[in-house]
Amino acid sequence: MSGINGIETIIYGVEDVPLCTRYFTDFGLPLVTADAKAALFELEEGSSVVIRPLADAVTEGQRLVGYGVQKVIWGVPDQKHHDRVVARLRAVTEVAIDAEGTAHFLDCDGIPAGIRVYPKRTVFGAPDPVNSLGSIHRLNHLRKWKLKASPKTIQHVVYQVPDPQASWQWYHDVLQFRLSDIQRGFGIFARAPGTKDHHSIYWLKSDLPFPGLDGKVRFNHANFGVEDIDEVMIGANLMERRGWQKSTWGLGRHRIASAIFLYLPCPAGGEAEYGCDSDMLDDSWVPRTWDAAFGTMTFMHNLQPWIFDEAPWDVSYVDGVTPVRKEKGHR
Repeated sequence: MSGINGIETIIYGVEDVPLCTRYFTDFGLPLVTADAKAALFELEEGSSVVIRPLADAVTEGQRLVGYGVQKVIWGVPDQKHHDRVVARLRAVTEVAIDAEGTAHFLDCDGIPAGIRVYPKRTVFGAPDPVNSLGSIHRLNHLRKWKLKASPKTIQHVVYQVPDPQASWQWYHDVLQFRLSDIQRGFGIFARAPGTKDHHSIYWLKSDLPFPGLDGKVRFNHANFGVEDIDEVMIGANLMERRGWQKSTWGLGRHRIASAIFLYLPCPAGGEAEYGCDSDMLDDSWVPRTWDAAFGTMTFMHNLQPWIFDEAPWDVSYVDGVTPVRKEKGHR
């Protein structure tokens, strides 16, 4: 795999920088610098979270509205890949390269984005072995006692857009993103070509009949990767003890991507998600198309009214999408 290797930086535009700095510090992000006008967090993989006042974070001409992540800077492994991506971008949109070499542009939805050389670091976890019926992997040994959540990666971002199919097609054609899964009537999951994460971005249809969806282009949430379900719940408990608003859905597991999730309302805009145990994909993956409710969750602590009834077991392969066959030579 090559090309864009994930999210290098997300830049939030917020109303109250000190408040949002305290939120993400409690959330578990490692703080590097902070003052009244900005804050910088850096995760173990090398990715960054930047907090700025909204007026300082917006880009002229953007169609994105509201607080939240105003720009995603995507990483590439070296200058060669950077130049290739910039050449493709310049064929369809304006690109400005700053003094540090970062390429800035607006995507097809008017969401600011960037491309930057990103020597992404590999992060290793050490989750506790799991005991199951008749299968003992932890004998005479307690599980780790964690004190707080410590997110180490930025796994994905989600935006509300009018036409998720058009958004996906643009990212596929220009940035070579791979299709992961389709949640029919709701949105599309796609991953950057240089990562194995199930998805690096999800486009949610912006006019669905749910709170916060008004047809406009808006930030929805960012997902921060932790080690296991214990860390998710420890993070949730600490955030509640620090006075932050509880999750509406609570702990759950998505059927699409198989990931554990917990979304927390975030004063920086949208929600901040603890995530772990997601599916990992490569180019042999065959994308699925899912009934929207069936794909949302296998379980959810606080079952929502719109998904109270059992969803139909409805999932199939996407028509016309098959894995690339790798031909091997014969000796």
